[in-house]
Amino acid sequence: MSAEAVTMAGLPHVAPEPLSTADLAELLDRLPGLDVGVPDTERIDQIGLLESIKAAAAGAQARVSVAFAESQREQRAAQGVPARERSRGLGAQVALARRESPHRGSRHLGLAEALVRELPRTFEHLRAGRVSEWRATVVCRETACLSTEDRATVDLSLADELPTLGDREVEARARALACQLDNAAMAKRAARAERERCVTLRPAPDTMTYLSALLPVAQGVAAFAALDRAAAAATAAGDERTRGQLMADLLVERITGQASAEAVPVEVQLVMPADSLFADGGEPARFAGSTTAASGRPSGAGAGPVLPAAFARTVLRTCTDAGASAWVRRLFTAPDGADLVAMDSRRRVFDRRLRAVLVARDQTCRTPWCDAPIRHADHVRRARDGGETSDTNGQGLCEACNYAKEAPGWTATTVHAGPSPGKPDAPPHTVRTTTPTGHTYDSTAPPVLPSRTRGATTTVVELACFQEWLGHVIDAA
Repeated sequence: MSAEAVTMAGLPHVAPEPLSTADLAELLDRLPGLDVGVPDTERIDQIGLLESIKAAAAGAQARVSVAFAESQREQRAAQGVPARERSRGLGAQVALARRESPHRGSRHLGLAEALVRELPRTFEHLRAGRVSEWRATVVCRETACLSTEDRATVDLSLADELPTLGDREVEARARALACQLDNAAMAKRAARAERERCVTLRPAPDTMTYLSALLPVAQGVAAFAALDRAAAAATAAGDERTRGQLMADLLVERITGQASAEAVPVEVQLVMPADSLFADGGEPARFAGSTTAASGRPSGAGAGPVLPAAFARTVLRTCTDAGASAWVRRLFTAPDGADLVAMDSRRRVFDRRLRAVLVARDQTCRTPWCDAPIRHADHVRRARDGGETSDTNGQGLCEACNYAKEAPGWTATTVHAGPSPGKPDAPPHTVRTTTPTGHTYDSTAPPVLPSRTRGATTTVVELACFQEWLGHVIDAA
């Protein structure tokens, strides 16, 4: 019987015993054994209860996160850490515990602190499992620009109806109330959003990418309308491409100034086993990334996928047929395809070639559960502590993760150096990160050639076929 039902029945309400960490572990162990051999009516009840448990767990997680952050800040204050540095790395620790990226960890911690301290009624709904974590997030997001007092007013105004509202209704109600309370703050928020306009690139399935532009609404609508009109005109003139294909091609042509969307100069880093050079048959290969030839800057986001030979040939053939330049740079792995051939350097900074090896080996940020693109070539053991500049002591990190590990109490060490010509069966390159609370997280470099290391027999790229048509465009540097 619920606490509400007990109260309505006139019986005294007895507060439940505090839930311990051991109780949580027991609940986790028992959930897989949920009895589903029940009537459908009860199955629907189970689905609803499990959804409420998810929301209540999110509320409990928020409470724990806030308590953790407060404790860490107090400890750092006692250690004399400046106020501006006391929160560094806290979101990253929350992220590791939640098995998510550091960026999301910071967002989760910010949401938790806002709910606990400034949106108590929304938080109570979440704790009781009456609203989802996402709907609580929407309330928090739409009131972020308000003062603490105005935020509390919105929280109180939404309290009664919040459990009955859908996502869009919550967003609309919260935004309307915020505008009524502080229209100037909402205007400032809109102005700030306009200053944050940007263009981003991220990988998509099947050798595609998402090119996204965050624009003011008028500019976004105008850009879309211009592409739509041009596509409609091309269709009327007899172009057989679909509307979507036309708009995509026109976007590329207008941004790059090219005569056709296909004429993109590219450099492809082709990763292959070193013994492929001497083998008669084909071996797996991987596109580690691509760059525009004009600038030399990466045009891809994250690691390049393992691609079929047909696609590899198509990319470069289309490029050269359209009159653009194409280069292939070959990087070689150890015989088992698990790691790149080692490179060492005596320099303090990872130079261009060694950095390229780290990026090709690690593919994305090495922090567990962070799939952000690599921005920094980092020393696992700090250079100021005697760490060498080598592939063994190097790792690719995103900017946020590199800065997070500079907070007090963070350490990292290379547990496994990775395969080498003398040790082809050694474990892959592994870095162990220790957080200020003493928790450890291992990060293992992904296999450079997954199809080979997993024992697959399908050839992805046959070197002989590749060399047959590449000819003059191969750059063996």
